[in-house]
Amino acid sequence: MTEQMPEKLLTAQAVGKMLSLSKRQIFRLNSCGKIPAPVRISGAVRWKLSDIELFLRWNCPDRKTFESMQESSKNETK
Repeated sequence: MTEQMPEKLLTAQAVGKMLSLSKRQIFRLNSCGKIPAPVRISGAVRWKLSDIELFLRWNCPDRKTFESMQESSKNETK
């Protein structure tokens, strides 16, 4: 049996640091659908590190484009 490592989650401040933006700008981009969707855990908003890394690798597409690119890459690996 293999154990998976838990997904690393980032705060808005950590995402901002990766993107050279403020925490407030991250929340604005999120509300406009310009960055990957966060996950909510007990009211806390967090982003998956893997999503932010892909977002940067794919030249920062908007959320809708990002999600379709993610879906396409999942289908290619099947």
